[in-house]
Amino acid sequence: MLKKILGKLSKNIKDEEVFAYTSGEIVKIEKVPDPIFSEKMMGEGIAIMPSDGKVVAPIDGEIIMIAETKHAFALRTALGEEILIHIGLETVELKGEGFTSFVKVGDKVTRGQSIIEADLEYIEKNANSKLIILVITNSLEGKYNFEWENTQKAKVGETKLFSTCLK
Repeated sequence: MLKKILGKLSKNIKDEEVFAYTSGEIVKIEKVPDPIFSEKMMGEGIAIMPSDGKVVAPIDGEIIMIAETKHAFALRTALGEEILIHIGLETVELKGEGFTSFVKVGDKVTRGQSIIEADLEYIEKNANSKLIILVITNSLEGKYNFEWENTQKAKVGETKLFSTCLK
């Protein structure tokens, strides 16, 4: 009984679940057509080929970065994960065109909260890809264990992508 209670307490403190930040087809990070991501130079991650331009917080956290060009943002979770979401490839060249941001640095956000709306049609015409990538930028520190879900389709805010716990 005590073991069961302690196990639950421990799990609540040390585990996090990260959910789909957009809807679409899930793509393994190794298949992203950019070596910075596919070779995990920035860390562990996953990508989604989006079916719409709604991009939300994948987990509760604090916004710690929004690119001036609005093509990327990062948040820090309670467990300390630093999650970067990068919308499209070579989208920095769009200089913010095609992106609308709903948050600012320092904002506390909840899972499913709208962060950025991306004009996928515009991105498709003017950038290399509309693929939206999630990277845990501090995963290279080796503090976390990841348990990846085996899912092909993502529904924004609902599909669990992975669980994380401290090593």
